[in-house]
Amino acid sequence: MIHALDHIVILVEHLPSAAAAYTAAGFVVAPGGEHADGATHNALISFPDGTYLELLAFRRPAPEHRWWRHVAAGPGLIDFALLTNNTTIAVAAAADRGLMMNGPMPGGRIRPDGVSLAWETAWPPSPDLPFLCGDVTDRAYRVPDADFWGHSNGARGIAEVIVAVTDPVASAGRYAALLGITPNAAPAEARIPLGESEIVLRGPDAGDPHVIDRLTRRGEGICAITLRGLHFPDLSATLGAAIVAAQ
Repeated sequence: MIHALDHIVILVEHLPSAAAAYTAAGFVVAPGGEHADGATHNALISFPDGTYLELLAFRRPAPEHRWWRHVAAGPGLIDFALLTNNTTIAVAAAADRGLMMNGPMPGGRIRPDGVSLAWETAWPPSPDLPFLCGDVTDRAYRVPDADFWGHSNGARGIAEVIVAVTDPVASAGRYAALLGITPNAAPAEARIPLGESEIVLRGPDAGDPHVIDRLTRRGEGICAITLRGLHFPDLSATLGAAIVAAQ
């Protein structure tokens, strides 16, 4: 079962520098660790609604990595994950509805304190869709707890994930197959409630500059997020990623 937004992946050039920039912008940044393949490492910004931001940097050139292609376009929002209780069942259910995900695949990370984490992911057939993430070890080991929720900028959760797509109606059909729901779709925009968050599929006809930028530089995919409680209307220029306050 897919029941909530899990996390947002933000590519950064240099992890310590990015962590310092996000701290200066009022976020509490927790150390993450090195991923099992040794290609990437991360730091995390968690929220009371259970979601988090993953600041991810490459430790070495990794042309084989799914996200390596984004390096050429520079830092920014590159992907997002949905949380599932059982990745195998979620993949099978999507297949029954006509959408073939690639997985489950094992993944993991070693925290700076030496704790080893394990999860399973499943990857979509098109870039307008998120990937799935389901924990093997307890999720509490993966996601920073309440000690890291006191963001001085007021942020307390992810209200919206804006996804740039070429055809919102067609993308909504793929989300329907993934989630087993019927999105409210229109030619310019489709909205999909999921847990405490909402996924917004927005096409170029909507006139959103974040959508145009994403489609031009990276192709379809996540282009902006809105945060509940954020005191600043827009942190995009400060952080190099489209992070704005929820209305």
